[in-house]
Amino acid sequence: MEALKQKFAEKALSLYQELRSTTKANGSLKVDEVTLSQVVGGARGIKMMLWETSQLDPNKGIRFRGYSIPEIKEALPSGPQGEPKPEGLFWLMLTGEIPTAEEVDALTAEWHRRADVPEAVFTTLDSLPTDAHPMTQLTIGVMAMQSDSIFSRRYAEGMPKTEYWDAVYEDSMNLIARLPRVAAYIYRRTFKGGDHIAPDTSLDYSANYAHMLGSDDEDFRSLMRLYLTIHADHEGGNASAHTVHLVGSTLSDPYLAFSAGMNALAGPLHGLANQEVIKWIFEMIDNLGTKTPTKEQIADYVQQTLDEGKVIPGYGHAVLREPDPRFTAQRRFAEQYIHDSDLISTVWKIFDVVPPILQSLGKVKNPWPNVDAHSGALLVHYGFSEFSYYTVLFGVSRALGVLAAGIWSRALGMPLERPKSVTSEWVMNQVKNNSK
Repeated sequence: MEALKQKFAEKALSLYQELRSTTKANGSLKVDEVTLSQVVGGARGIKMMLWETSQLDPNKGIRFRGYSIPEIKEALPSGPQGEPKPEGLFWLMLTGEIPTAEEVDALTAEWHRRADVPEAVFTTLDSLPTDAHPMTQLTIGVMAMQSDSIFSRRYAEGMPKTEYWDAVYEDSMNLIARLPRVAAYIYRRTFKGGDHIAPDTSLDYSANYAHMLGSDDEDFRSLMRLYLTIHADHEGGNASAHTVHLVGSTLSDPYLAFSAGMNALAGPLHGLANQEVIKWIFEMIDNLGTKTPTKEQIADYVQQTLDEGKVIPGYGHAVLREPDPRFTAQRRFAEQYIHDSDLISTVWKIFDVVPPILQSLGKVKNPWPNVDAHSGALLVHYGFSEFSYYTVLFGVSRALGVLAAGIWSRALGMPLERPKSVTSEWVMNQVKNNSK
């Protein structure tokens, strides 16, 4: 048994036993209340899910096993230019421990060993029109690998519940290992005429993905390490993570669950927002007729967007009440590696302009930028201007968190998720009864 799997097994069994005994002794303990606005407003903020890999603080942002993004960047083994390797974050999310450089290198090698993609997957992708949205291609590509599911096969053979986590671990490791190859294949067939690039197993996970996309620029490799790390997880309540969790709770295998989650990520109110941000910026630049708009010009365009009943893409978040640390991490990357970029400068000007305008409306809870406000500009700088592909990059990263959490869900014996729904009549009756 490989080192990561052995360490996870030890920790999971211990926590499983502790969680079961705690729940048995305290199952009736009231830990939260539900309001009417939460019932009819998308279950916002209702505590109803166990998610081991990360937790989102409204003011401090995402914490992976208690570590903030700046702490992650300092603690995790890194690439040549100091950006953290996502392999290390995956290890941390599974075990709660910062891995050594040797452990990260071993995980990189393990993913390379598992990375062969069945030819039928490429044949399936090639049957699609090249103008099919890249996210459509990604979910189909993942589904085309489902016939290899170890969980599905072992479940059909009568696998005991105590082994569910093991089979999910194997599927998740295989899927994570294959995703960069499938995602890069989609990019090259869609935008580069099918001129595919073979993987380079001498590179780490992120650098190999960058290589297969078509870039061997060391700065871009560093960006991919940072990008895949900071986008990997954002606790369990966001749409894509929750979807993977929900589908996985039915004991659908990781391929089925992850594919479902990617369909959620593809929505404009979720992962597709990174595409919407850069489109809005370029539309603004075209509208103003300059690549170097002033803050005053930006403010006028922002107000015009709001007057048209539209939102400012990249600003606001369902949970965060401060600037997203993921935005800040990307800004610091740009400050270190990118100089004299009109587009990056415009992103920073928007950051200076938008929050005060949104605050003046008096009804915006979070006027600050989220992760999507910066990522597209960085990708464009390095030559990746195909906006419709950006969510695929997001999906490759998000796999690390949601699949790690899925392994934990099966190890801890999480049940089928089945919240109670109510009718509008029930809601009205509650209000009437309360008024009496």
